[in-house]
Amino acid sequence: MESNVLVFEFSKLAWEVAAPGARFKAFRQNGKQLRLVEFTKDFVELHWCEKGHIGIVLSGELEVEFRNHVLRYPEGSAIFIQSGSENGHKARAITPTVRLFLVEEA
Repeated sequence: MESNVLVFEFSKLAWEVAAPGARFKAFRQNGKQLRLVEFTKDFVELHWCEKGHIGIVLSGELEVEFRNHVLRYPEGSAIFIQSGSENGHKARAITPTVRLFLVEEA
């Protein structure tokens, strides 16, 4: 019987640059992706992100501006942002570097 369980290591994946101050490593399968994301204070999100994100802040502190409020996510905080324009958001690093683990639609 074949197993659907998979093991992979982020350390074996190359960093991809998303924008100045933002990079990630991603594993994609069956319409989902696991991403290790790193933001620095140089990252500026120009447009509202409307994608959903579920994950955890592994290190540092992240601030997320929503259309009508701002939330801070310190190290160890869980993130659950549903997709949609009503949940539009922009992220920025409060500490010099923030590292996140996210589970998302690919």
